[in-house]
Amino acid sequence: MKIEIWSDYVCPFCYIGKRTFEQALKQSGFESRAEVSFKAYQLDPDAPLDSNISAYENLAKKLGQTVEQAKEMTEDVAAHARTVGLQYNFENMVHANTFAAHRLAKWAESLGKESEITEKLLHGYFVESKNVGNAEVLLDIAETAGLPREEAQAVLASDRFAAEVKKDIEEASQIGIQGVPFFVVNRKYALSGAQPLETFIEAIVQIAEEEGIRPEAKQRRKKTTYCTGDSCDA
Repeated sequence: MKIEIWSDYVCPFCYIGKRTFEQALKQSGFESRAEVSFKAYQLDPDAPLDSNISAYENLAKKLGQTVEQAKEMTEDVAAHARTVGLQYNFENMVHANTFAAHRLAKWAESLGKESEITEKLLHGYFVESKNVGNAEVLLDIAETAGLPREEAQAVLASDRFAAEVKKDIEEASQIGIQGVPFFVVNRKYALSGAQPLETFIEAIVQIAEEEGIRPEAKQRRKKTTYCTGDSCDA
């Protein structure tokens, strides 16, 4: 089962959706049957390359609200994140441009470290409030993901993997993706947003049945952005 996930590292529902989808794969018995890859998407491609603007200030400006109203809006998102074991720290987050982070992830993918870097980048931004638009921060994250710092530095200092990132973004536009996270399974089925666990499980099981994919042995199916709703829109 080939699963492609379009997401951005500053999209709160992308991390929630990733965590919930991982749980759904495990509980449904299809974790070992899934080949997951991540596709680049930018909620704000015009964000400053190394910003010190707070996430609250950026959200308030984007929505024409006060900072206090922006803070209230994020409280529900943080509560949602806690239901999947994630402790978001909006208080110290800054607005960030993610193009370099996506390039770094494409490089990591070429080394078989896509899963590790994706988790580290999302955790770094939402839990640790790290500025994933800053080169030094990205180098630190690369090291924690088991990647060589000097090679990572060389990638960031160049334009390597920029074409791959742009290709993902262009493909998202071509297939009509307007918000993330967006899940595509076997290039035939699509799921949008950070769906509830049960919805993900039912979709995975239904797709597997249609595709003739069996679950793992000795495992049963377990029943059970700025952002609005369950996804982040550009």
